[in-house]
Amino acid sequence: MKNEVLVINEESIREKIYYIRGQKVLLDVDLAILYGYTTKAFNQQVKNNIEKFDNDFMFQLNEIELSNLRSKKLTANVSAMSRTLPYAFTEQGVYMLMTVLKGELAIKQSKALIRIFKSMKDYIIDNCNLVSYDNILKLSIQTTKNTEAINNIKNDMATKNDILSIMRELSKFSYKDEILILNGEEVESDLAYNKIYNLANKKIYIIDDYISLKTLVLLKNINKNVKVIIFSDNVNNGLHKIEFDDFIKEYNLNITFKKTNKIYHDRYIIIDYKLDNEHIFHAGSSSKDSGKRITSINEIHDKSLFKNIINSLLDNEELVLK
Repeated sequence: MKNEVLVINEESIREKIYYIRGQKVLLDVDLAILYGYTTKAFNQQVKNNIEKFDNDFMFQLNEIELSNLRSKKLTANVSAMSRTLPYAFTEQGVYMLMTVLKGELAIKQSKALIRIFKSMKDYIIDNCNLVSYDNILKLSIQTTKNTEAINNIKNDMATKNDILSIMRELSKFSYKDEILILNGEEVESDLAYNKIYNLANKKIYIIDDYISLKTLVLLKNINKNVKVIIFSDNVNNGLHKIEFDDFIKEYNLNITFKKTNKIYHDRYIIIDYKLDNEHIFHAGSSSKDSGKRITSINEIHDKSLFKNIINSLLDNEELVLK
């Protein structure tokens, strides 16, 4: 027997999001209603696929956590629970649910959730002047993790029509916001930068006058032995020292800055300069705007033209963040 289905909108989802163990989560009882299941049937679907739900995707509340929710009367569903401890699903866990719950309704509800999650993130980013640097950093890092989680799900489940339908809808909905053209192929923007940066064995040089926290977040998965130099005049003071310090504390990467001296318009990424693995890419927009507009990144094959440019940059003075 199935429950009455929850009508999804941003307000209804916000009311169901709780902050538990330092994470924003949705409870099984609410997700069951959302997808048209009883809580028991919903959890059985999860148990049948439990190998997909690691501890950072799903966890069971303890008595104290449940008591705290009940005492605050945050939801009628929580106050009504009496026999079993509920399960909490992180955002990554909700994305994984999309590979488990089947059928037309599941696809419809999953599409709506994807849109709402993105809308909530866009609101925070658009109003970042109201949010502390620390929270912006955490949001940017988490958004990148979620993007990777969605992509991994898409790759792992590519033969299943229901999941392809969800992911195609996600791509259509956010094409303008998430896709760039890398060497002639459509690639999710953050993953395109990750793909380029992960080519590096020793060095990454980034030439870009417009940088921000997003510039750093895109570097978070590189090998810690890789040395990064960002050449920039930090136009409009887009990246602040406090953001940089927090990022380095979190990821312990070797990143330094040099000025461009206001003579560069285009953006470039240089991988392993003067080594056998050397690559040079020309980027149509700043990495800080990755995904905001459709743009292209193309590898440059005649690298000889850029040797003098790169050599001169290496002699520039240090850029000091404020």
